[in-house]
Amino acid sequence: MNAVIAKPRRLRPRRETTPLSRTVVTLLLALSTLYFLFPLWWLLVSATKPFGKQFSGDGLWFDGFGLFDNLARLTAQGDGIFWRWMLNSIVYCGVGAMVGTVLSALAGYTIAKYEFRGRGALFGSVLAAVLVPKVLFTLPLYLMFSGIHLINTPIAVLLPSVVSPFGVYLSRVFAAQSVPDEVIEAGRLDGAGEFRIFRTLAVRMMLPALVTIFLFQFVEIWNNYLLPAMVLGDDHLQPVTVGLVGWNASHVAVPPPLVIIGSLVSIVPLLAAFLALQRFWRAGMTAGAFK
Repeated sequence: MNAVIAKPRRLRPRRETTPLSRTVVTLLLALSTLYFLFPLWWLLVSATKPFGKQFSGDGLWFDGFGLFDNLARLTAQGDGIFWRWMLNSIVYCGVGAMVGTVLSALAGYTIAKYEFRGRGALFGSVLAAVLVPKVLFTLPLYLMFSGIHLINTPIAVLLPSVVSPFGVYLSRVFAAQSVPDEVIEAGRLDGAGEFRIFRTLAVRMMLPALVTIFLFQFVEIWNNYLLPAMVLGDDHLQPVTVGLVGWNASHVAVPPPLVIIGSLVSIVPLLAAFLALQRFWRAGMTAGAFK
């Protein structure tokens, strides 16, 4: 019987990009960058102008320098309530993002590495929860917290902040891809418990994903407005987003330039977090891209 020799498949040559396509892509990226940086540039220029000139002159270029005087006025407004709002936001975001990252890592690692009944249904529920906007839960959460007398307490903001379906999904993907089963078995043979294996081995391998989850959670909690606005009535408990919106609504009591100056200061922690964690963030976004 003659052996059948399979014909070698011809590999198609990779298409090289043309100068025109590269130019078009570069222009689109440049326009997108300008589009997203334009509000930030306007905010920086306006906040550094002398007080009262925020809405006069050229809105896209500097006209004098009054940043330090503006910060002094911001501090004097309301006996320094703005910095209390900033501290509240940092506490809410730091605690919520840290606890949410830990819970997401535990849940994702468990779904990825342990066989149990209903695992597929559980992960499907997590995926379904990712598609549901969190704003839809605001009213039910308010009614629930009102029923158990948690309204106007920090717990009403922190409890929803530690739940992250997207974090669980991302942790599951990274745990399945970056934590080999052989490493887990080797840890068990050495006598390590399951939690110790997770804490000493899996966490180190999943570190880029955990930093990514922390950063996403931090930004999401910082930008959250509706839930804190509904559950926090005390000015001294509100985050900076709710406080600035309240200032903007009271044009008579608070000069509008203070809202602009406060808006610039309020994005400093977000920029600091991105700059400090960007190398982990870039690694985290691409670590699961290849199998």
